[in-house]
Amino acid sequence: MSRIQSTLAALAAQNKKGLIPFITAGDPAPDMTVPIMHALVAGGANVLELGVPFSDPMAEGPVIQRACERALKYGVSLNDVFGFVREFRRTDARTPVVLMGYANPIERMGQQAFIAAARDAGVDGAIVVDYPPEECEEFAQSLQANGIDPIFLLAPTSTEERIAQVAKVGSGFSYYVSLKGVTGAANIDIDEVAQRIAAIRKHVKLPIGVGFGIRDAATAKAIGSVADAVVIGSRIIQELENTPRDQAIEAVHTFIRGIREALDEAPAAGVAKTSIS
Repeated sequence: MSRIQSTLAALAAQNKKGLIPFITAGDPAPDMTVPIMHALVAGGANVLELGVPFSDPMAEGPVIQRACERALKYGVSLNDVFGFVREFRRTDARTPVVLMGYANPIERMGQQAFIAAARDAGVDGAIVVDYPPEECEEFAQSLQANGIDPIFLLAPTSTEERIAQVAKVGSGFSYYVSLKGVTGAANIDIDEVAQRIAAIRKHVKLPIGVGFGIRDAATAKAIGSVADAVVIGSRIIQELENTPRDQAIEAVHTFIRGIREALDEAPAAGVAKTSIS
């Protein structure tokens, strides 16, 4: 069982929901990435999602696009991202780390070289937005053979065929994109999310994490009532954008602690047919 799988299984056994915060590696500055990772864990994060900076992040809204731009101005590369994970692992051997990014940097490095470097750094999972599951079975198998979970996105528009393919090649957890849009969007219909998750569970036996559009404790709590884990990113990056550098790490710690506390409360009743914006 992988570190991601064991972490989420342990939470489920305690009737708790996973909390998966996202940050972009190198933003707002390279020397802050690892301290922010530790602050998120201290605030109650269960799995960390570390974005690999890329010049054309097609799934991202303006907030994460700006984060990529800032990191790229520092010259942060895929090798630097592995370095952040290695540094994090010096004092945290327990918390799973998932890399999220795009095919181009991986293709430039070479898939097998990427997998070897990720394994050696201590990476637990990989989300490659533009690797469709139908076309990367060999890549997914190689990841799994090296102890890394290939994690795939599912959307409101995903067909049964796509869901079945994700069930076939994915591991760790499945990431359900709650909206037809980019990261940072709003207006989540909890009832619709619940219906889609129910349809996904007919094929996918993995835990299901839900992301895109989760901005506060109320939204996280509502999503947590129907999902196994909550993924939150743009709102954390906004905290980093809007807080002086010397206060930024404490700000993200405080923010994620509030989300953790909301998730640990008893699930709210009557969430059906609720829209949160």
